[in-house]
Amino acid sequence: MAIVARWEWRTFGKGDFGVGEKTLRALPMDSNKRTDEEYILSRNSDENVKIRFDLIDVKSLQKVNADGLEQWLPVLKTGFPIAADELSALAEILKVELPELERAEYTHDQFIEELVVPHKDLELVQVKKDRDIYKIDGATAEIAAAEFNGVAWRTMCVEHEDPVLIMKVVEKLGMKGVENMNYIQAMKKSVGIR
Repeated sequence: MAIVARWEWRTFGKGDFGVGEKTLRALPMDSNKRTDEEYILSRNSDENVKIRFDLIDVKSLQKVNADGLEQWLPVLKTGFPIAADELSALAEILKVELPELERAEYTHDQFIEELVVPHKDLELVQVKKDRDIYKIDGATAEIAAAEFNGVAWRTMCVEHEDPVLIMKVVEKLGMKGVENMNYIQAMKKSVGIR
């Protein structure tokens, strides 16, 4: 299956998203997904590095267009135990130096306890998501409740391969002009990293 870069518009808040939320909620829900995830934030990088379903999943920001939409591309997906050479690639993505690796491979717990938690430039964030997903005019949209280390947030997003379509949907939802903020920016703001 070909890996496709997707454009995304997303915003965060504490309350309801007004007419945009009302418009989406009037549609039939496509699916609901609840997940517990771990994000690894870097003080030196804004790349999206998360652990979900025992897989490290990395998406890289490719570009931001004139409308402020962001294009994200999956660049790494690997399970545990993770080999030392894959950790080197991950360190490059996070723009950090790892200590000398003492193992040929690391389990999830070894990776977190030995390499992430003690690192001065990395922060582990426990994330819970409860996502209601909708289809609107061919795009995927969601309204989600999220927790970052126990702090509650709400998020709304529209994503698709075509940025023009996204902007049409954002406008239809009455959300044009609302700040576009991705998960990494929102988490860094929430936990006080910059």
